[in-house]
Amino acid sequence: MSVNGKPKRFSNKFASPTSTRPMKKGFKRPVAKPVSDPVIVLFNKPFDVLCQFTDESGRQTLKDFIPVKDVYAAGRLDRDSEGLLLLTNDGKLQAKLTQPKKKTFKTYWAQVEGEPDAASIKALCQGVELKDGMTLPAKAKVIDEPAVWERTPPVRERKSIPTTWLEIQICEGRNRQVRRMTAHIGHPTLRLIRYKIGQWSLGDINCGEYKVHKQES
Repeated sequence: MSVNGKPKRFSNKFASPTSTRPMKKGFKRPVAKPVSDPVIVLFNKPFDVLCQFTDESGRQTLKDFIPVKDVYAAGRLDRDSEGLLLLTNDGKLQAKLTQPKKKTFKTYWAQVEGEPDAASIKALCQGVELKDGMTLPAKAKVIDEPAVWERTPPVRERKSIPTTWLEIQICEGRNRQVRRMTAHIGHPTLRLIRYKIGQWSLGDINCGEYKVHKQES
């Protein structure tokens, strides 16, 4: 395992996507070929960075932070969200992490407006009705404010309204799902950090930095 820096705590240092189109009847999705030197890159994505390597508008992308060649994001993380993004050259792992049937749990830390009560937390755990249907049961709880990096720019908080940090674990990958879930219970998300995907977590990776794990081929 090679490490980009050896941070002790968080600081403020600064795809080949899997197709989801239905296959024609009689055809099978091609099986990903094994690679001779599989790697997994764990990246702590900063706010306002795109989950792609190029951008015609000149916005910050993965290329500004990750020099590792031939790796692609396994899933996505919204531009206005932060935290763990996995990249790999292993097609099988990429498929495992992105296919809904695999039900890979992802853990998020969400700073929300207001103070959700027990009923609101229970609603998140049981599932809430969004425009695209009911969410699957989630794991949700109130947590202490985590010791994370300062966001640039800072979160806009209203002094008259307190904020609360929630830990939410989901195994779905709907567009902006966590934000829509907290909005549904009346507590909009102000800041969203993904901490864990399956067995992989941020650990002590600083904002804007990464670690490379070599896998057995």
